[in-house]
Amino acid sequence: QVQLVESGGGLVQAGGSLRLSCAASGRTFSNYVMGWFRQAAGKDREFVAHIYWSGGSTAYADSVKGRFTISRDNAKNTVYLQMTSLKPEDTAVYYCATGVVGKRYDYWGQGTQVTVSS
Repeated sequence: QVQLVESGGGLVQAGGSLRLSCAASGRTFSNYVMGWFRQAAGKDREFVAHIYWSGGSTAYADSVKGRFTISRDNAKNTVYLQMTSLKPEDTAVYYCATGVVGKRYDYWGQGTQVTVSS
């Protein structure tokens, strides 16, 4: 069974940095994509970034482009989200998710809170 465990959230001042991790287990992910999403209080969940396990192709939401970097360590089955120049509007619960490339995200982590103070 696929499990995703996020870590690395916390409280940071505006302009600061955090690195989120998502450890994946339970299967081989070679034809999967790993995504980061976030949901702020009272708002819909939104896409942040994704990376393909095979090949490493990435994509980002416009709101985080140039500030966030998604990467992976295939040996550790772990995906990272390096967040820099954080803004109060980045405050949200961040989730990692995975699914077969071209299909929906089937597996989700429990989420990790990121709070950016002004």
